[in-house]
Amino acid sequence: MSVCDSIKSLKPYQGGKPISELQRELGLDRVVKLASNENPLGLGQQTLEAMQKAITEVDRYPDGNGFELKQAIGNHLDVSIDAITLGNGSNDILELIARAYVCQSTDEVIFSEYAFVVYPLVTQALGAQAVVTKSKDFGHDLEAMLLAITDNTKLIFIANPNNPTGTLLANEAIHAFLSRVPTSITVVLDQAYFEYLDEEDLAIGWLKEFEHLIITRTFSKAYGLAGLRVGYSVSSSKISDYINRIRQPFNVNHIAQVASVSALDDQSHLVRSVMANKNGLKQLAGGFDKLGLSYIPSSANFIAVKVEDAPKLYQQLLELGFIVRPVEMKNYLRVSIGTSREISDFLDALKSVL
Repeated sequence: MSVCDSIKSLKPYQGGKPISELQRELGLDRVVKLASNENPLGLGQQTLEAMQKAITEVDRYPDGNGFELKQAIGNHLDVSIDAITLGNGSNDILELIARAYVCQSTDEVIFSEYAFVVYPLVTQALGAQAVVTKSKDFGHDLEAMLLAITDNTKLIFIANPNNPTGTLLANEAIHAFLSRVPTSITVVLDQAYFEYLDEEDLAIGWLKEFEHLIITRTFSKAYGLAGLRVGYSVSSSKISDYINRIRQPFNVNHIAQVASVSALDDQSHLVRSVMANKNGLKQLAGGFDKLGLSYIPSSANFIAVKVEDAPKLYQQLLELGFIVRPVEMKNYLRVSIGTSREISDFLDALKSVL
């Protein structure tokens, strides 16, 4: 059997180590996971009750078009449901976009060197050319990305806030960037952590101005539904139509759709989640300051902290029952925001192994 060369050399995505796996390996009673940027408050009570009711309906296929969820998102963002595409997490959406716009081995995809790992994964899986621009202060260098554009450029990925660095581009900078990118090139603005910014939603308004823009978001972070895998994109209806043509039917299950509709309606839980994240960022940054550690100021729900020997420290923390995330920046560990107690205990553990 022959397999595409691009697949043979592809390294699969590695998520944060599951709690149960570490418990099996080391026999630990308590494990604190601060590796996958999950919401430490979990899902809201209203959403939990909606899910429990939906369980009795799982003998039926879900709505393949996701009408009620699209309608809820459309009302929330004031966009037409024709502009929305649903995915099994925003990862699914990112792959669908790449499949729709990257067609040949000579096609180029631009992204920053410190950006979401799915961008290089989908690019390589399609056998396309990855054009990786150098970072600027651990974030996107938009000018470098513009200079990297060629006649072969088909797609540009920008994460804002960025993962794994937590850096944030100003709205004015992104708008200016979009105005300089040729309309023949699709730009994906990945806003998985947008809700944590707690600011006016300007990007959605840009869709009327830039026909080549796609915005992706998720219910996995601030809404606390990571395990249900629900993401979506908002774009022109033309782009949405193209993406939906290759979307798998029933790619978002029934319980996930019901939960997402409920989560959008429960804005009080979202407010609590955003506030808990702000407090957690302050607590974690303050702890790093006391330990004399440098870190990248973050606008997301994690902080990347610099240490002397990241692989060694990662393993030592595992042995103490704390799961964090090694990242591609040398000697940096990414630490997700947990509860106040989890952060306090983590900082104590970190101090003990430094």
